[in-house]
Amino acid sequence: MRRRNVLRACLILLAASQLPSPAQAEQIIRMSTTYTTADSGLLAYLLPMFEKRTGAEVKVVITGTGKALELAKHGEVDVSLTHARPAEDKLVAEGYGVKRHDVMYNDFILVGPANDPAGIKGGKDVIAAMKKIIAGKARFVSRGDNSGTDLIEKAYWKQIGDRPQAPAYISAGAGMGEALTMAADKEAYALTDRATFAAYKAKTGLVVAVEGDPKMFNPYGIIAVNPAKYPGVNYKGATQLIDWITSDEGQRAIAAFRVAGQQVFFPSAKVGR
Repeated sequence: MRRRNVLRACLILLAASQLPSPAQAEQIIRMSTTYTTADSGLLAYLLPMFEKRTGAEVKVVITGTGKALELAKHGEVDVSLTHARPAEDKLVAEGYGVKRHDVMYNDFILVGPANDPAGIKGGKDVIAAMKKIIAGKARFVSRGDNSGTDLIEKAYWKQIGDRPQAPAYISAGAGMGEALTMAADKEAYALTDRATFAAYKAKTGLVVAVEGDPKMFNPYGIIAVNPAKYPGVNYKGATQLIDWITSDEGQRAIAAFRVAGQQVFFPSAKVGR
């Protein structure tokens, strides 16, 4: 019995030695964010700068915006960086997030095969173009993952009052990069953010069909999870990340990021506020 108790005590000590100390835990920041920030390469570019500056470590959960905000709502992360303004505002209004901060913006574009079967290339009206896709029975690949991109696409179809029917309409249930790869394979159109498209353009052969519509503006915001709801969250670390990404240094870093030589994210925080 004594040997068993000694063994149990050793196992407890071993487990305790593998847990992060309170100081170490405070340096770990859990962030949920979208496929677009990862697929474009932005996270791999930005986060090492922040980590070097602060000594903190950011553990990232990459998923669709809907899921990213759900993780915040349930206190499973400390901070969320997403691009679905109504859902972000709702998270804050319901008390799960402390405040939404503008970070940056990019834009959505409609892309498709070079032969342009729907005849929409060169257009600047996304709704008119999507009506032509329906009328021409052209194929369209949807993210289908409750991401910010998916929500915007569904809002366009809702405004039209229709959408392509199967088999022309293909729900990928995947991230933006995978959806673009599928669109190339199916010679289909897709709605995408410009940053991810720039990263995947060469490997897919897809071309920009429609761009420049104000409806396709795509703002990103960052929100710390409310410690009043979830006392265990790393609110200090979340605030530290928010302060950096919205600072002069963070905003300059966003502006300097390039994909294939092209600026694809534009800083929008009120620097110097």
